[in-house]
Amino acid sequence: MNPDPDYSAAYVVLHADDGFEGHGFTFTIGRGNDVCCAAIEALADHVIGRDVDDLGEFHRRLTHDSQIRWLGPEKGVMHLAAAALVNAAWDLAARRAGVPVWKYLSGLTPEQIVDCVDWRYLSDALTPGEALDLLRAAEPGKAARIAELERDGYPAYTTSPGWLGYSDEKVVRLAREAVADGYGQIKLKVGADLADDRRRLAAAREAVGPDVRIAVDANQRWDVDRAVEWAGALAEFDPWWIEEPTSPDDVLGHAAIRRRVAPIKVATGEHVHNRVMFKQLLQAGAVDVLQLDAARVAGVNENLAVLLLARRFDVPVCPHAGGVGLCELVCHLSMFDYASVSATMKDRVIEYVDHLHEHFVAPAVVENGRYRAPDAPGFSAEMKRESLHRHAFPNGPEWRQHHG
Repeated sequence: MNPDPDYSAAYVVLHADDGFEGHGFTFTIGRGNDVCCAAIEALADHVIGRDVDDLGEFHRRLTHDSQIRWLGPEKGVMHLAAAALVNAAWDLAARRAGVPVWKYLSGLTPEQIVDCVDWRYLSDALTPGEALDLLRAAEPGKAARIAELERDGYPAYTTSPGWLGYSDEKVVRLAREAVADGYGQIKLKVGADLADDRRRLAAAREAVGPDVRIAVDANQRWDVDRAVEWAGALAEFDPWWIEEPTSPDDVLGHAAIRRRVAPIKVATGEHVHNRVMFKQLLQAGAVDVLQLDAARVAGVNENLAVLLLARRFDVPVCPHAGGVGLCELVCHLSMFDYASVSATMKDRVIEYVDHLHEHFVAPAVVENGRYRAPDAPGFSAEMKRESLHRHAFPNGPEWRQHHG
């Protein structure tokens, strides 16, 4: 579905009167990134000259403007733009506090977390009072879990062996390297050609043995019946989950696929518009694995709602992190989830793709198949000035060199 990605980000910096900055961005795959930047500009009146200390109120201000909300509501390019700004505001708040965002979030009281969430449309699945109960239930042992994260990090899986177009030899080599590097799970892209997928999956399974999990990702390629047939044809290789088997908007389609492909798990979320759709996926029993994205929904606040919903339905969260800077962001959300919400890492892994980290001031680090807990203040979102200058569209040297 995405044959010609040109990895891009709409990048925003909030400059505060006290000298602090907040950095945020939304990942895209090329054309359309300029539309995202225009959408950020369209929200500027809600930000410039305004207080951003109350992060719940700030999030609601950006998502409740009735005229702009008409463009969604709460989905699409305006939501991506809101995510960049909301995430920048959390970066700013954590920098001021001198702690990384995951630890800043973990330091909030249950009441403060609940106040950050927009509860509209959620009460049939989860009320603020029920969310408080869940958060309070996770309070015992929180300090020990934070210490554990700082010591041992959080499990990762890698998509690096699995891109379509790699030779079988390269798939095998990268799969073996992943296991040697400590990963307990890898992921392969599928969906273009069934014979090709069966051959690649057989080779990968032989390379890693029976105990390493292999997830597969169809990137929305199939209709429901086709997804079920294709999953059945791959079942002998024991795929751990099948990701985005159909349209990300099709809640009932996912539910049907899940019923019919069990025990293979169904995973989705990187293109799910908002908390309401996640609510439906969970209520419909449509997903085994919830793959939130740091910037597809409107930033940290909405992802707090998603984490709480996932906890309510006892569905593991395994964030999406392919792209520019998403690894840097989502590890904060998963670590907060472990510290303050789910209190478990069972069947939970964060995606890791080993590219573009060199452009970040505080890049994500994976060692022995685990994300190291970020320790720099903020959201790990800041890109190096030189990278921003060189790759700026349309006048940066990289663009002039390759597209001039």
